[in-house]
Amino acid sequence: MDSLLKSLFGGSKPADPSPADDGDFADFAGAPDPVPVQSFNPMTASPATDSPAIPTSSTGIVYTKWYRVWERTSPRDFYSEMVILPFVLMLVALHVWGRRKNKRKARSWMAAHAPVLKNEFAVVGFGGQDSPSLEDVESEGLAKASASEKLTIPSELLKEKTAQEYTTYATGRQNVAFVDVKITLFKRYNPFTLFLEYALSTFFDSIKAPVERMEATAYAFDGKEKELIAVPSQREQTNLEERVKGLQSSYDACVWAIVNKDNMRRLREDRYDISLTVTKDHPKLPLWASVMSESAEVTDTLLTPELIKLVEEAGDAAFEYLIISDQPIDKPRTLDQTIPRKRLTLSLHLPSSTAPTAYAKTLPLFSYFLRLPDALVAHAHFRPEVSRKIRGTREDESRKLRKVDEEEKAEERKLEGDRKKKVEREAKLKGLSAAEQNRYLEKERERERKKSEKKMAKRG
Repeated sequence: MDSLLKSLFGGSKPADPSPADDGDFADFAGAPDPVPVQSFNPMTASPATDSPAIPTSSTGIVYTKWYRVWERTSPRDFYSEMVILPFVLMLVALHVWGRRKNKRKARSWMAAHAPVLKNEFAVVGFGGQDSPSLEDVESEGLAKASASEKLTIPSELLKEKTAQEYTTYATGRQNVAFVDVKITLFKRYNPFTLFLEYALSTFFDSIKAPVERMEATAYAFDGKEKELIAVPSQREQTNLEERVKGLQSSYDACVWAIVNKDNMRRLREDRYDISLTVTKDHPKLPLWASVMSESAEVTDTLLTPELIKLVEEAGDAAFEYLIISDQPIDKPRTLDQTIPRKRLTLSLHLPSSTAPTAYAKTLPLFSYFLRLPDALVAHAHFRPEVSRKIRGTREDESRKLRKVDEEEKAEERKLEGDRKKKVEREAKLKGLSAAEQNRYLEKERERERKKSEKKMAKRG
């Protein structure tokens, strides 16, 4: 009882056993007693004696405020950026230079050809007249509001479609509905892609080498002025009909071309209309050029001495092809795609120089191309035998497409009939009992067996 009270109220404790008595705690026998940590009071601490530690990195650089970057960095931390940044700046500089170079080259072409286009067409470039607002119509009237100069959109001769492609447009001429011009340039803004295209074209024939070219396409009226010219009122429609009543803007359909021999294979593979022609060398043309025509009479009519001279002046390096066609470029898949759409196409390589005199050799040929629809309307009317032969080629293709179309429609009708029979059969089976369904299916199998026996008998 005495020992129990002493243990509860802090009496004298028995002596600690010797470390040698308990072998399980022998490792902790010599451990020093813990020393209590003195608490730090910031109100009573002395700056001279109790200064806080300054954090440092493993490299010995002191970490300070977040904005004092220069105190915790060194130049060796930016070695990778020093290597990458010059390449980035070089790419940006090449991109800017390439775009400016392409724009300068396109503008030089337009500066050389704009006088010819403006001399032949009433409207050149992209512009026009905007529609009046509702407030202007209510205050001034429709006629006065529509004639306001504020609605005139400034004309833009060239439009940048992409960094390597520029386009222009011209309209307002007899025998020609409109002309589209597309200028394709090198990808100077991306020299790596340009180099890759050159490299791949060297090893693969299917990949074309990049070239700089101008391709102009003139679409003929072909007697469809009333359908192609938009007029704002019935009165102007009547005036247009009166003006075009005595005009003759149509000519006989044909496919005819003068082609640089370097492009003959590519054109025959890429264009359906050229595949209808026969290639023949002409003694009056230079050795590097050839004629692709549907008839010899068409060549005799269209290959004039002036055209031969202009092709020779343009030269092998600049001239690609001149095509007169009424057939689609891609092989027609439907009868609607075989409808004739008469057009003329001229393709020329662009010179490397941007000087205005660089186009002196090809400018006369471009001017002749713009006037060529007048010559077609005046002279491209062939003998009935020639027109019949040309028309026969188109009718053969239309006949093939019509046969394919009829076969597809017959197949669709057969599938539709089978679907209806299946629906009727299922509806009929649902209304029968199990025994009646078995008899019905047995009769079907019997009919199928007899059909197969008849087929085997016919084959035998």
